[in-house]
Amino acid sequence: MDRCVVLVDAGYLLGAAASLLAGEPARSRITVDHAALIQQLRERAEADTEQPLLRIYWFDGAPDRVPQPEHRRLRVMPRVTVRLGALTRSDGRWAQKGVDAAMHAELTELARNRACSDVVLVTGDGDLLPGLMSAKEHGVAVHLWAVQAADGDYNQSEDLVAEADERRVLDRAWITQAVRAKETGGACAPAPVTRPEIAAILSAPLPESALAASAERAARASARAEEAPDDEEAAPRPDESAAPPAHGHGSKGVPTPKDLAGTLRGPLGQPERPPAPQPAATLRWSSDRGWVERGGPLGEPPETASLPTLAQLTSAEQRWADREEDITTVGGDPFEVGQVFARRWMERLPEAGHLPKLSVLYPRIPHRIDGELLRYAARFGLLAHKDDQIDEHDRYAIRAGFWREIDVRAAADHAPAAERAAEKAGKSGAAGD
Repeated sequence: MDRCVVLVDAGYLLGAAASLLAGEPARSRITVDHAALIQQLRERAEADTEQPLLRIYWFDGAPDRVPQPEHRRLRVMPRVTVRLGALTRSDGRWAQKGVDAAMHAELTELARNRACSDVVLVTGDGDLLPGLMSAKEHGVAVHLWAVQAADGDYNQSEDLVAEADERRVLDRAWITQAVRAKETGGACAPAPVTRPEIAAILSAPLPESALAASAERAARASARAEEAPDDEEAAPRPDESAAPPAHGHGSKGVPTPKDLAGTLRGPLGQPERPPAPQPAATLRWSSDRGWVERGGPLGEPPETASLPTLAQLTSAEQRWADREEDITTVGGDPFEVGQVFARRWMERLPEAGHLPKLSVLYPRIPHRIDGELLRYAARFGLLAHKDDQIDEHDRYAIRAGFWREIDVRAAADHAPAAERAAEKAGKSGAAGD
């Protein structure tokens, strides 16, 4: 077949680009326009081989082989196939496993089946040498592309270079059309981009019940210390050994989930509410069962018990359409994931009164809906893979995206009502005149 195929080792291509542009191979130091990069690869391959493109294979590693947001964007692009190997962490460094074996298998299979006349390899791994030699024996022309090395030397296996039929170097000018180094402002790695929506969630006030509970614990601990005999050490009780210092927020003024969930009880199960102190506390997480006095069905507060979950609002046909959209359209950015979930939930609400009930709870999301939101986000590979938990910053971004979409909808609903009220007031004024 007179056509070409491109096999890309993403670890090599992006790692070498990072070394060239940012001075170190960490891919976190660069930003990549994947659509532009794919288009450049296609145009360059067709020009070099003088053959039309059959397909671009993108080989990369991912934790547990779960597609990351960039892989989700790539795999729905025309003529692009994503193949994932494992990504493992050892001695503080990430390493790909199985990527070179997958490239070798694909290369030899394409050559054996005569699926193409030319193969472009974007890699530097010498383990592909047997596959390259096998492809040549089947009559396939092998074009080896290198990324310009930062030090001007080779960043590819010399044996691989020697066996290739053609070799090209992707220089800095070519790379920078789709890849940029992140601005660091110094020698340290760049700080993550902050969003005002996330900052708003982080600065939400601490619930009164948690402040009161932690203040009472501190007062009781202080009283016991004063009553302890001089010759004995005032040790904390076993059940309070993990209690935080005064105000229960540690040295940084940040409450723990235990602080927020631990509400003291008085007679007849009524919560004790001593005068709340006034420290400058901030809330560092979005929602939990311990935030509210639970009551009503299923242990939920009455004001949220009637709120339906997205699963309850979704038909089988909508579920299929949602999955199709997730696969083909949703990139997997945490903020975007929260927006998509909120939009679907709002569009399917049977009663307009549900939205105001949710809005007044900001920044708290009812537990059932919050759990469903995080489970939905986990589909997009947003797990930290340490304890199968979503990264803390990603959780903030997911919930911030959810609330941003709620705010947009609430503002849109409020605008017509305000216009009608203004119009009515104008007519009343005209009638009075």
